[in-house]
Amino acid sequence: MNLLGDLIEELEKSGKTYDIPQIERAFHTADHYHEGQKRKSGEPYIIHPVAVAKILCELGMDSDTIVAAILHDVVEDTPMTLEEVKSEFGPDVALMVDGVTKITQMQLSTKEEQQAENVRKMLFGMSQDIRVIIIKLCDRLHNMRTMQYQPGYKQREKSLEVMEVFAPIAHRLGIRPVKEELEDYALQYLDPVGYEEIEKALQIRKEQRDEFITTIQSKISERMEEAKIPFHIEGRVKSIYGIYRKVYMQGKSFDEIYDVYAVRIIVDSIFECYNVMGVMHDLFTPLPGRFKDYISTPKPNMYQSLHTTVISKEGIPFEIQIRTWEMHRTAEYGVAAHWKYKAGIQGRDRLEERLSWVRQLLEVQKDSNDASDILRSIKSDLTPDDVFVYTPKGDMKCLPTGATPIDFAYAIHSAVGNRMIGAKIDGKIAPLDTHLHTGEIVEILTTKAQNHGPSRGWLQIAKTSEARNKIRAWFKKERREENIAQGKEEIEQEFKRSGIVLTGEQYQEFIQDIATRQHFPNPTELYAAIGYGGFQLSRVLPRIKDDYLKRYRKNDAPLPEVPVKKKTTHASGGVVVEGLDNCLVKFSRCCNPLPGDDIIGFITRGYGVSIHKQDCLNIAAAMSSEEQRARLVQVYWANEIRDAFKSTIEIVGEDRKGFLADVSLQISNMQIQLDELNARKLKDGYDHITITVTINSLEQLKMIITRFSNLSGVISVRRTGK
Repeated sequence: MNLLGDLIEELEKSGKTYDIPQIERAFHTADHYHEGQKRKSGEPYIIHPVAVAKILCELGMDSDTIVAAILHDVVEDTPMTLEEVKSEFGPDVALMVDGVTKITQMQLSTKEEQQAENVRKMLFGMSQDIRVIIIKLCDRLHNMRTMQYQPGYKQREKSLEVMEVFAPIAHRLGIRPVKEELEDYALQYLDPVGYEEIEKALQIRKEQRDEFITTIQSKISERMEEAKIPFHIEGRVKSIYGIYRKVYMQGKSFDEIYDVYAVRIIVDSIFECYNVMGVMHDLFTPLPGRFKDYISTPKPNMYQSLHTTVISKEGIPFEIQIRTWEMHRTAEYGVAAHWKYKAGIQGRDRLEERLSWVRQLLEVQKDSNDASDILRSIKSDLTPDDVFVYTPKGDMKCLPTGATPIDFAYAIHSAVGNRMIGAKIDGKIAPLDTHLHTGEIVEILTTKAQNHGPSRGWLQIAKTSEARNKIRAWFKKERREENIAQGKEEIEQEFKRSGIVLTGEQYQEFIQDIATRQHFPNPTELYAAIGYGGFQLSRVLPRIKDDYLKRYRKNDAPLPEVPVKKKTTHASGGVVVEGLDNCLVKFSRCCNPLPGDDIIGFITRGYGVSIHKQDCLNIAAAMSSEEQRARLVQVYWANEIRDAFKSTIEIVGEDRKGFLADVSLQISNMQIQLDELNARKLKDGYDHITITVTINSLEQLKMIITRFSNLSGVISVRRTGK
């Protein structure tokens, strides 16, 4: 087995100029340090880095990348240090090796955290040198090719990571062959039955498929020669995972997939692309609504091509892709085309544009202390299916499938999102949780009010990590005291629920240790991070319990069960007050809680127990005082509630004639009791109407809000605290 000779032969066949002496030296170094190490297959370990180098050669990568691939495991798995790599092979190779090396030395509490930190480091290295991720993709591809030697749980674990992290990154970078092969291998282990069914279906139709594609290519070639347009033609069959997604995830039958068969026509110019499209539509019958112009509107990974689905004379649908040679190189190799073709992409280097999403992803995560945030962002933001949405001025924004007007607003600018009060889609008012679709024109309606900001509820609606992080950033900056109170309350509730009992001095010492371990300078910053959502307490709670047992319960006794006090029912107001009998209950006007809301009680002097929503600002303020915290009691809604409750609703709409009359008529039609109504015009040309009504449940309130939302010209409807 002549590994080095085979690699050199591959490099020479590529037609590119490589630094062969440097590559040979890297091989001998890696071979020496990996000596005696074996793969799961029993083969010498050196086979793996050489195989990765060969895949990179196929992508046309440069000498330094080949050298880094050969050395990519020496720092992690052998005594060789990063400084030695840098000294012998230069800083660029060392940077790539470091970027690919896992973070094995970090002590993290969960496997997801470990994976998230590895991905964060990989993306950071990628932002400095894109070749880091290209090596990592090829490394994972070779591991997937040899995954049969791993145990079943490892096969599924690595395959899931491929589907959630590596295949989406390969898609965003435009490296199609690597993406499709990764997906097919991962599917083979995640759903072997589904994979086998599709593979068998493709095998059964293989002869028919080959004959069909050959016939189609012949017909197209004949017509193209008549049109005297220079061209290159090739056929392809959709990847197994591509078919699987449509059959199992979209519920289509094999015969309903129109792009199982595809023919690709490559020409010399954009003008010829559109010309060929006309020729193809004359030769075959096009399917309505199946034409996509990715030349005028490229995909986020810079993919450009014309796609059309047509029907052959035999009645079989197939896809035709038409592109130039430059577009073809980009489509096949993505960012790797920067090295494979020295002219760059479209005659200039657009690498920076291609990598902007990496830096953006790292930027929105920089204030987060939760390492797994970046993993969730990868999973949600790098989906293969994107939607292309436009501003009224024609600027395009690319968002993941399922994105909402909230995501669109924050994609434009933080200030636009923070001041948003509503949205129009294709000229019509739409709810903020509407899913956007390609081609829609979205107009964000904003207010000039200085104190306006996003709602915490938007965090549940927003799809992109960019939007969620910008919302959190606003709350972090503008609601600091509220965040601190809320975070402190959450910690104390979790301590109480977990049976963690500490003296004042012990509490301060313990909470400071928690803050230090989570990289916060003091407990106040920890409270604030929990309050604005930048840190998930539940993620570290198991470790907190363990630390408490070790430090304060040395006899290893288990944590005590928190006693549950017997609930006593108070008939007045339909509320159960824990531990108190026959007490006066009143509902606070600061937040007007309704049946169905999460509530808490506050013992008031001379007035019994006042009932607040748990997220009421006054309750958050009370949490800052130890004396006032002692006056909080647990309360619950009774099974039967007969009392009526007041709730205030704020309606913002377009300034039009009859708007107030329409609101009043809707109140009358719903037969609800109106207690108060106020209307005024805002400075930015909108009408602002506030109504207080008497209702009996949260469900009724939701119905009322829905009815008002459907009125013409309404921009936003929301419940307020008063």
